[in-house]
Amino acid sequence: MDFFLDSCGRRTYLLLIHLFVLRAAANLACSKPQVGENTVLTTESILMNDFPEGSVASVECANGFIAESGSGIITCTSAIWTEPSLVCRKKDCGPPKPQENMSFNLTEGTLFGATIKVICDKGYQIMGSSYKQCYAKGWSGRAKCEIVTCTKPTKVTNGRTLWDSQWDPRYGETIQFQCDDGYTLSGTGTIMCSETGGYDPQPPECKNMHGGTVDTSKDNGHVPVIISVVCVSVVILIMVGFLYKFLLRRKGSYDTREDLKPELLQFQNL
Repeated sequence: MDFFLDSCGRRTYLLLIHLFVLRAAANLACSKPQVGENTVLTTESILMNDFPEGSVASVECANGFIAESGSGIITCTSAIWTEPSLVCRKKDCGPPKPQENMSFNLTEGTLFGATIKVICDKGYQIMGSSYKQCYAKGWSGRAKCEIVTCTKPTKVTNGRTLWDSQWDPRYGETIQFQCDDGYTLSGTGTIMCSETGGYDPQPPECKNMHGGTVDTSKDNGHVPVIISVVCVSVVILIMVGFLYKFLLRRKGSYDTREDLKPELLQFQNL
């Protein structure tokens, strides 16, 4: 009987110790894991609500970073998470894919977050974004370099251009000018489409032999000259008319003597 009681007491004692250990272990729980720099919890670990003793969670490299070495597994031990051995480094986008007539300023490097400037060759202009940035999926921004074009020069008065293409002149292309007969070029007879979209030098003019530019589409002063000639002619005609009448009157007075008194005429006839 005493042996039975002794055995029962031991079992009860061991059971109490076991329950105590289990309760103590249950109280040893970890809080939500705190991730380090360049790492984040995996989706599975984020969805976990409780982290009792012995729980396992995992971390991974953050967006824009890639795993270089180590493991992201962590364990809750004595209410403290173990340190992950995962090492993450920034993603390297590498130099952008080469494009025709384009280069890049890589001063900031090519790692995740870096920004570079797009540069076009001389005579070409950027169409699209002038900058690219390194993201997790690669370089952002689309751009291309297109050759600069110039608008066709306006028609030259009393002259013409030898540009017969239907397209606008492009950078480096030249246009020649010729003047009509009787006119000479004032300026350079050949101009070039420059990198700014203008011409170098400016288009010339066609001037007549006296050095003046003649514009056949405008009144060159003929109307005022005609009016002056008409006015002078009218004045001359009026003066001639008055002079004719004056001479005619004087001639009539000498021939007919009609302006003399009768007494004088009788005396003169004696």
